[in-house]
Amino acid sequence: MQIYLDYSATTPPRPEAIACWQEISSQQWGNPSSLHAWGERAATIIEAARSQVAALIRASVPDSIIFTSGGTEADNLAVMGVARQFRSPQHLIISSVEHSAIAEPAKLLEQWGWEVTELPVNRCGRVEPADLAAALRENTVLVSIVYGQSEVGTLQPIAELAQICRDRGVLFHTDAVQVAGRLPLNVEQLGVDMLSLSSHKLYGPQGVGALYLRPGLSLVPLLAGGGQEGRWRSGTQAVPAIAAFGVAAELAAEELAAETQRLMALRDRLFGLLADSPYLVPTGDLAERLPHHTSFCLTEDVAKLSNMTGRTLVRQLNLAGIGISSGSACQSGKLNPSLALTAMGYSELRARSGIRLTFGRETTVADIDWTAMVLQQVLQRLIPEPVAIGR
Repeated sequence: MQIYLDYSATTPPRPEAIACWQEISSQQWGNPSSLHAWGERAATIIEAARSQVAALIRASVPDSIIFTSGGTEADNLAVMGVARQFRSPQHLIISSVEHSAIAEPAKLLEQWGWEVTELPVNRCGRVEPADLAAALRENTVLVSIVYGQSEVGTLQPIAELAQICRDRGVLFHTDAVQVAGRLPLNVEQLGVDMLSLSSHKLYGPQGVGALYLRPGLSLVPLLAGGGQEGRWRSGTQAVPAIAAFGVAAELAAEELAAETQRLMALRDRLFGLLADSPYLVPTGDLAERLPHHTSFCLTEDVAKLSNMTGRTLVRQLNLAGIGISSGSACQSGKLNPSLALTAMGYSELRARSGIRLTFGRETTVADIDWTAMVLQQVLQRLIPEPVAIGR
């Protein structure tokens, strides 16, 4: 039995998206910047996909969608595209649980003399709106807060945070890569200035994403060249991938209501099956949470007793045919604790033990039940005498 439970890492492209990609690759391979019929057909395909992606996030102006190579480029374009408008260093605010696609550009700006504030989060990984309001300065030019945290699943109060920024005239960006296609998105109701998307997180192909840019705003492009994508992103567009992204976005919008409820039921079922485990405790906010997402770490005493890491559990479940992920990172031979869990106040030992199980279109109730049983058996085998205190 093979059970894939790592849908937050990537999703299998749906057949409709694959069929679209194949047809465009073989039949509509023109350069969309060309003026002849081949180019015009390709350009029309891109604009259709732009409208499909815009509809997914309720953007009323399709031209507000800028196609990129993925969520990472979209995040970088948002942060660096704003920053490069200023000749002197300014102030940027992010959260302490951002994806590296935001955290690393922020570090680069610090090297250039910018001031960067990392907002703290509570034990559930949530930013307090009052902390954002207090952190804003006269020279704050951008705030970027992730919508759905990929490792612990916590949803941030984006509309409230964006309103605080709007009241102070500060631009607001959110990375919604984990949210798009899983929860309703309306960029105009959220009040965000920019929002990042990724095709392969919603059953489209890898290698394509998008940045929503509120009409009337300006950025400095990261790439110099032919001025494609309304001059925001130079380079000949990947027409087949963009078209398939559009198909996946349209189908995600059609199926959203039913699929969200189904995923939430699977999520809550797994939490329930493991609720009495003497080994594991959930991480993240259990109420304000991505619908497809569960995450856990070891209890403090079990972590001390076993010195087990999340990567150990990933390997053990992989041997049983179950694909999950861990939040810890290995650099230079040393296993580093999860930055998100340490920011949430977990000890380094427990922050090395985090695991994530995320679900998708092909996940069944039987998959959840089997995984819960296998995970508990693995823990019982590796930790024969668990200590059930210190949760």
